[in-house]
Amino acid sequence: MSDKMKMGSEITKKLEEFHKTSAVVAQEVIFVTWPAKILELQALIDSTIHPSSPFHPSHAANFTDTTVYPPPSYLADSEGSETKKRKLDSDESVNGVTSGVSATNDTRNARYPNLMHANKHIVKVHELMKRECEQLAELIDKVKLWVNLSMPKIEDGDNFGVQIQEEVLNELHRSQESAYNLRDAARQNFANRAKICSKIIKYPHIEDYILALKEHDEKQLYVSRQNLHDLRNVYAILTDILHKNITKIRSPKDSTRQFMWPVRRYVCSGIPRAWIA
Repeated sequence: MSDKMKMGSEITKKLEEFHKTSAVVAQEVIFVTWPAKILELQALIDSTIHPSSPFHPSHAANFTDTTVYPPPSYLADSEGSETKKRKLDSDESVNGVTSGVSATNDTRNARYPNLMHANKHIVKVHELMKRECEQLAELIDKVKLWVNLSMPKIEDGDNFGVQIQEEVLNELHRSQESAYNLRDAARQNFANRAKICSKIIKYPHIEDYILALKEHDEKQLYVSRQNLHDLRNVYAILTDILHKNITKIRSPKDSTRQFMWPVRRYVCSGIPRAWIA
């Protein structure tokens, strides 16, 4: 009795449709979406020289607030503080995690409860960059899926096209990692900025910390402009690689045989292998 298992015809048909849809979506990304993103990002880069652009360095000085504000007013009101404490206790969830924004901003036990505002303009710039990075990662996922599904079964010989697919996958993976790293720039910026702000609160008489905060915000705009260049380059490089190797990616086995035959013919005719270009 045979113990081989096979998929049902209905499931097989649905999987084939899934493969075809993945191929259509991925090739639309390669030939339509990515070229359009190159032009879109290039236009955005060109616009950064104008003061109206959110990436213009003049916005750093306009939106950097170095003022140290007093603690929130509710801290001075003991009765209000107790009321808020009871409210926070009542808002605790089943697993003990407190809900609401007020819990995260509670500074009653803080050593330095003074307040410094974030740079709202830098926050908007980071939101824009995060959307671009997330879009890049999602588009790469679609192409990676198609390339993986296009790979033939593992067997000996005639693997040149498969090697092309593997190299393309490696480049896609590296580009996706770059998108993840750029996506994480906002977290790093906020953490580093918080350290400078804490120094200003602790040592308000030292002007260098105020200058450091201004330089930090200005650098963030500069780095964000450079990240736009990086994103554009990633799109351009991936598009170029996929376009040049699209035949081998689509049909790795068929596209390899036509290059293998002349080599076999010359070798069999007695020409030394080292002479073959």
